Amino acid sequence: MGTARDFVSKYKLKAVVFAGLKMNLRKGAPFLALSAAFAAPPTVSAPDALKTLRSGSYSRAAGPLTRTTILDWNIDRGKHLSDIEGQMRQIVPDLCIFQEVDLGARRSGGIDVAQKLAETFQMNYVFAPEFEELSQGTPEKPAYHGQALLTKLPIRSSRMLRFTHQSGFWKPRRLLTSSLPLWQRREGGRIALITELDNGGKPLVVYNLHLESRGNDELRLAQLEEVLADSQRYSPETSVIIAGDLNTKPPRSALVPRLRQAGYRNAFGDRHIRTHLFIGALDFVFVRGPIELGDANVLRGVDGSDHFPITVAVRL
Repeated sequence: MGTARDFVSKYKLKAVVFAGLKMNLRKGAPFLALSAAFAAPPTVSAPDALKTLRSGSYSRAAGPLTRTTILDWNIDRGKHLSDIEGQMRQIVPDLCIFQEVDLGARRSGGIDVAQKLAETFQMNYVFAPEFEELSQGTPEKPAYHGQALLTKLPIRSSRMLRFTHQSGFWKPRRLLTSSLPLWQRREGGRIALITELDNGGKPLVVYNLHLESRGNDELRLAQLEEVLADSQRYSPETSVIIAGDLNTKPPRSALVPRLRQAGYRNAFGDRHIRTHLFIGALDFVFVRGPIELGDANVLRGVDGSDHFPITVAVRL
């Protein structure tokens, strides 16, 4: 594992390279025409695939869980899989709530990241695609990224809530070649992955969120309102977790007060803790119902992503 300084240097270098590419593109407009002529054709969109959940069962755990370790983490597509696996071996989570998980993308080796982690750590899993990544697949094998939940508990059911409130930022553009990774052109939209788990006959409901990074806080609040409206189907006696990358970039984002107003408890209490290498507090775990919150920690200075992993101990 690299040092914290190595980690910061790696991601700063990415930012510098990205900025330099954008400057060169602005100076050399003819490059756009050349890219359109010589780049590989964009992959064909598969709308049905964006509606399809993938799942698998690998857990050998027996009996209900009373004390549970939750790992919430935006894993940056799983590009640094060995680092992610190293953290999971140290944490030994019972429930993983992951965002930015790749499926068949070139940047992460073309693998099914969620399935690979689930099989390696003998956990059940479900994956929901939020976007088809038009620059990361092939016409024969499109690539996706989305959210994944891994658990030692049996999965009763899973479903996807694709928000009606979306940003148009990621959609293909006539002047931006979709096959170029630089532009990150995508089909699809932000989602919540909703998974109902069976803990010894008692339900445990998990909402795995990745709210929009492009757009204002009003858009993210509208997406959160869709989640809160959906969660009303569960009784107050049902244990519900809402967790993920909320992209709460404004220092006084309305999302955290809104969740508290809806009866959810923040695993960090009143603490405002940075969870991203550069930006601030983006990632959260909230609970409702008969769940007792224990220690919550942000593990800084680890490799694997530009987000830091969050661990929360709970009693179910």
